[in-house]
Amino acid sequence: MHLLKFPRSPSSFASSGNAFFLVGHHVLDIRVFRKNQRCFRASISCSAVRNGSIEQLSDARLIYSVAPSMGHNQESHPESHFRVPAIVNALEEMQLTSKFRGPEVIELQHFEPASVDDIASVHARAYVSGLEKVMDQAVEKGLIFLDGSGPTYATATTFQESIVAAGAGLALVDSVVACSKIKGDAPTGFALIRPPGHHAVPQGPMGFCIFGNVAIAARYSQRVHGLKRVFIIDFDVHHGNGTNDAFYDDPDVFFLSFHQDGSYPGTGKFDEVGSGDGEGTTLNLPLPGGSGDTAIRTVFDEVIVPCAQRFKPDIILVSAGYDGHVLDPLANLQYTTGTYYMLASSIKQLAKDLCGGRCVFFLEGGYNLKSLSYSVADTFRALLGDRSLASEFDNPNILYEEPSTKVKQAIQKIKHIHSL
Repeated sequence: MHLLKFPRSPSSFASSGNAFFLVGHHVLDIRVFRKNQRCFRASISCSAVRNGSIEQLSDARLIYSVAPSMGHNQESHPESHFRVPAIVNALEEMQLTSKFRGPEVIELQHFEPASVDDIASVHARAYVSGLEKVMDQAVEKGLIFLDGSGPTYATATTFQESIVAAGAGLALVDSVVACSKIKGDAPTGFALIRPPGHHAVPQGPMGFCIFGNVAIAARYSQRVHGLKRVFIIDFDVHHGNGTNDAFYDDPDVFFLSFHQDGSYPGTGKFDEVGSGDGEGTTLNLPLPGGSGDTAIRTVFDEVIVPCAQRFKPDIILVSAGYDGHVLDPLANLQYTTGTYYMLASSIKQLAKDLCGGRCVFFLEGGYNLKSLSYSVADTFRALLGDRSLASEFDNPNILYEEPSTKVKQAIQKIKHIHSL
């Protein structure tokens, strides 16, 4: 095992620690360094490229990170600490991890937590500092509620584990961008993290979410890597209102969400299209209950693809929620494991066509542990170019006829609003 070390800028992060990238049998200690007056948290230096380690990263098809936040847990709450381990166990059982796939799959380990500045690029500093302060209260009480509408809870470890989760996503952005500079088709990233983030608004938490992981990664991509145009796809069953709000007036971040009409939190209407300079770079498509695979294939071909082609992104970020699955208890859509395979495969190809393959998925919802873990596993297969095994899990007999007329009307309405 080889340990490579690079100089670290001591003032770059609020939290200290090493960033180890597991690459086959190599562990790379990727420290922060400065280049062209910009601070990179886990970038790859020329010396690393010369010794061949970064070529190993770029030869991968899939790079992932894991932040299960085991201390952030409330018994019987759907957003529990069982979620990420269930996924990781399924990946192991289905031989989709680094252990079984060799150089095709790489897990990043011991990445830096997100800094306060990273979080504050999206959230109010008063919220960030206030959350850190209430950790003492959480230590005393064991569990506190931050927002009753979710409800969103916190334990004594919530703040630290939330910045680690956000950091897991930023490390993937670093890796994917570094690989894209070596070859034109970068590996895809997947952040297996919690707490989820897309409901967290700039002023605070909401709907099980603490910090907006995808939104933070979008700002980081712009600020650190100079990727001006960020395209965000949110396929969680619920509207990502926090991400929506963070970029509502920003013309350089396109937020596209398709979600179940009338579901929590009640936002994401057709006419929410952005404001000011950002008018037209927010697209919300509420779909009728019962929508399934056929509806999503049409949405991808007729809405997502033309929007992305017109926007010309530098990177695609994905809020990957698996709570639209027909077995999920919190919604009423009919997505299947095969739906998620199709989405992942199609998004990967879109990134390859438009932005050198630069694409990172971030786990959001998904509360039936079996459908969540099987669907993420099939997402991994899609990103690796393997055939889907959805037929071994999906039961077509539990599906019913999709509301095709209502779906068609919704798609035609959004195409008219956005001139697609």
